[in-house]
Formats: sequence, C-alpha cells, structure tokens
Amino acid sequence: MSGYENGHDGDERTFEALPPAKGSAFARTWWGLTWLKALEDTALDGQQLKAGRRHARAGAVGAVSVRPGRITALVKDSDGTSHRSDVLVREFTEEEWERLLDLAVDSAGHIAALLDREMPPHLVEDAAVAGLDLLPGIGDLDPECGCEAWDHCRHTSALCYQVARLLDEDPFVLLLMRGRGERTLLDQLQARSARRAAAPSVRGAKDGPGSGDGAAVAGGGGMPGVSAAEAYAARDILPPLPAPPKALPAPGEPPSLDTETDPEPGVDPTALEFLATDTAARAHRMLVAALGGGEPEPPVPALTVAQDAARLAAGSPASWITARLADGSGRSRAELAAATRAWRFGGGPALAVLEEEWVPDAEALARAEARLAESWEDGERPVLRRTAGARWTVVGAEAQLRLGADGRWWPYLKAAGRWSPAGPADRDPASALATALAADPAGAAG
Repeated sequence: MSGYENGHDGDERTFEALPPAKGSAFARTWWGLTWLKALEDTALDGQQLKAGRRHARAGAVGAVSVRPGRITALVKDSDGTSHRSDVLVREFTEEEWERLLDLAVDSAGHIAALLDREMPPHLVEDAAVAGLDLLPGIGDLDPECGCEAWDHCRHTSALCYQVARLLDEDPFVLLLMRGRGERTLLDQLQARSARRAAAPSVRGAKDGPGSGDGAAVAGGGGMPGVSAAEAYAARDILPPLPAPPKALPAPGEPPSLDTETDPEPGVDPTALEFLATDTAARAHRMLVAALGGGEPEPPVPALTVAQDAARLAAGSPASWITARLADGSGRSRAELAAATRAWRFGGGPALAVLEEEWVPDAEALARAEARLAESWEDGERPVLRRTAGARWTVVGAEAQLRLGADGRWWPYLKAAGRWSPAGPADRDPASALATALAADPAGAAG
C-alpha cells in the first residue's frame, strides 16, 4: 500500500495511479468484494460496468483522492479526454461514530485486525446489529461525473473498481469515506480504551452482580449479550466460508532430536521421537475424519499407563521400545503381547476383559446363563464350566468365553499355558466360541 500512497493529510488521502490490473481480480478480500457487489447491485447498465472494468484494468484511472463522504479521480477515455469522476458515500453522524467506537473497543481483536490492515468480520456484524452499515450496500455508492451521466457510467465504475484494490490493502480507506481518518480514529480508540481501562467495573457496578439473563452461565459481571433475533438478523453479513483444505495423504516426517546438545538426565530423545510420531499419526487421523475423508474416531477416555502402553505397542514399534513399554507398565514381554493383542481387537474394553476380573450380580449372571443355554440347539451345546467371575471354559478344549461388562462375549484360546484373546467380541456366545475354536494357537501365543 505504501507504494501507492502519494499523500496523507489528516482526513484526506491521495493515492497515485495504480498500475494496470492485467489478468487479476480487482478484489481478493471479502470487504473488497462487498464493495464491488454494492457497485454491481446499484448500477442499472451492465454494459457501463463492463466498460468501466476495462478502463480500470487498462490503467485509465488517475490518482485517487479519498476524503469523508467522497472519492475522486480523473478517468481517461480511449480518445484521450479526461472526466472528473466522484462517488459519494454517506458519512456517519457523530452519534453513529460514538456507537461504532464503542463496538471497536469492546474487543481488542477488532483494533488489532484494523492495525493489521484487515476488516474484522465481527466488527461489521456487530455494527450491523447496532444499525450501522459499515460496508456499502445497494444504492449506497452515488455517482457524479463530468460526462453528465445520471447513473454509474464507465468513468465512475472504473473509479469504484480501482478503489476496490485500495480497500483490499487498507480498510482504513473505507473508514475515511465514512468520516474518520486513520490517525483521528486511532487516537479516539486509544483514548476510549484508556478511559474504559481506568473504570473496568462500571458496567458491573451499574448492573449489579449476576444481573441480566445468563449471568450465572457467564460467570457474573453483567456482560452484555446479543438477542437471538439480532444474531439471526445479521446472519447474511459474512461471506460464505471457504472450502476446507484437503488433508495430506500421510503425516509429515517424524522429528529428529539427534542434536549436538546432550539431553537432560533421564530424557531419551529416541523415545520422544517415537511419541511425537505417534501423536502426529493420531492428529492426522482426526484431521482426515474432521474433513470428511474417513470415519471419525470414537472419543477415547483418559488412559492409564498400562492401557496406553498396550495402545502404543499395538503400533508394532521397535523391539527396544516394546521392552520399555513392558517394563514401564509392569508387565512381562508375554503379558504385554497378550495386552497388545487384546487392544487390537477392542481397545480399552478388550483390555479390561483380559486383565480384570469382574463378578456379575445374580441377575446379570442369570441372564448370561440363559443366553448360553439358548445359543445352541439341543444336544449341540458344548460343556461349559464357569471357572471364575464371568468366564466359562469349554470342557475338553483349550477355549473359553468371557463376558464383558457391556454384555458382549469374547473368544479366548489357551496357548503356551496362557489365555489370550482369539478375536473380537460378539453379541452371540456361539459365534464367539466358534471364533475361539477356529483360532490358530500359535497366533494367540504370539
């Protein structure tokens, strides 16, 4: 923007002629596009708009003067003649500026965005709710041209297209049209912010603690709110959200913590690299699901150290990491292998069935026994012996059914002297037992 500006004197700014806009759009920002929409909705002659756009693109608009209520420039025709063109914009009254300044200082983000040369959408939305149309709408851009056209001609249209480029770079240009120059506006915002900081509890003292609807939810203090009707009325102010970005096909490269600086005692850089890689993979799955590219992961409750060790081991890390996970979770390597197998079949619930023993109450036990009795035809039911809690072992076979607290049946197989999950849970105990009997003992032992 600084390369365009030729003068800046209080409440008037002059910008030197912009270079031709060959092949590029006249506006990129949502407020610049809103400005052009106001022009296109106002002008009655679409051909004049097209001619004005060609003029602006060819660099026919001279230096642009911006002051409260008016923008002015000389616009050349193809025959070399020039016409003074003006576009009038309604200035805000003093009372309207007071309301706008109040809205701006209500949020530090509004001021920060303006200083960053952005038009904060929430400021525009809040202003509209308060009855102030900060951005122009249909009929708000009033043309005056030396060619004596009564509507937007090619000259005033060209001027508006060029001004959209200025607005893209600096929204203070729009505020100047509404009646306040940048320096004046910032001084007033600073003074107002200072006064408010000196009396932070004025509203609370006036309204009293807990006054106003929703005070208990907001934590007291009488903070102002917006009625549902006002919020709904402002729904069309903001432009449509852009399309969400596409997720990368895979997480990025894992970090390398192999530096020349020795780590602190007890810190293992390679272990940290492993944990960072695991976190990146989980974040990538969540992102893909959020963008609609996969099934959302069910919410996972906070895991214990033992549960998280099984989760991490399920990713088949290097053997030295598996050994660390077994030691850190208080398991042997064989115990961690069984826990890892359970986690792969069903996460935390499967791990609980493996490592925890629960005893159903009399009613739940009766339901379980009835379910076992009805799951096979007469004479086909295997001989099951309840060996502990919610576990039934097949007599004469190294197979077992375990009932989870959620009512699902888990198939288990005994291999190398140890019970291990043989597959995922099933609502039908007969199906679960069939899975156990068909499982490979070598796989269960591994």
